[in-house]
Amino acid sequence: METLKNINERRKQLLYHYKTLIEESYNLRETDCALSDIQEYNAIKTLEELNMLNFLSR
Repeated sequence: METLKNINERRKQLLYHYKTLIEESYNLRETDCALSDIQEYNAIKTLEELNMLNFLSR
C-alpha cells in the first residue's frame, strides 16, 4: 500500500512539473523559439513518465 501512495505522490509532482513546463514553453514561444521547443520536449518526456505511472496505479 505504501508503494501506491508513493506512486500517487510522484504523479502529483510530475503533473505540476508538466504544467509548468507547458506554461513556460507557451510563454517563450514569441521570444525564443528554440528554448520553447526544448521546454516542450521536456514536457513530453514528463508526460510519458506520468502516463507510465498512471498505468501502474490502476
